[in-house]
Amino acid sequence: MANTSVLEGLIQALHRLPGVGVKSASRMAYHLLQHDREGAKLIADALQTAVAEVQHCELCNTFTTQPICLTCADTTRDSSRLCVVESPADQSAVERTAAYKGLYFVLMGRISPLDGQGPKDIGLQKLLERASDGVVSEVILATNFTAEGEATAHVLGEALKRRNVQVTRLARGVPVGSELEYVDLGTIAHALVDRRKA
Repeated sequence: MANTSVLEGLIQALHRLPGVGVKSASRMAYHLLQHDREGAKLIADALQTAVAEVQHCELCNTFTTQPICLTCADTTRDSSRLCVVESPADQSAVERTAAYKGLYFVLMGRISPLDGQGPKDIGLQKLLERASDGVVSEVILATNFTAEGEATAHVLGEALKRRNVQVTRLARGVPVGSELEYVDLGTIAHALVDRRKA
């Protein structure tokens, strides 16, 4: 019976991951125990180390093992531009484009009244202080184009404008390589509104 409860505990722990249902969690647990115990130990050790050592950057709030992350410590980056994203994963996506060389502020969430997340829960005050430091001249709102992301961008934008900070928002448009007939109507509509000179 004890073995079953230990196994059930592992399944429930894996089930906590986003997008992992009970069946998937069960498959993972059985696979690790039956075929890859070494992999299971690697995962367990990596999780323990990450939980013990990963913290939030004092400046941008992203994940780091140092008080100040490598991006914020990089003196070659443009400190006059601050890109606001919802998560470290979003920050990583922007970095992979190699098109942005400024600094970041990671909200670690978004405004979502249904989930009880308000402006204070995403570090609005810390963002306002950072954006008003006299160095930042532009804040780029790069929140997701979901209802919550749009609401977050609106609230942040209004708060920043009251402090006379220049605010821009990521443009929305038709993805590169796509055909219009397959693009959703909302994306086409936004692309028309945000059109630029050819």
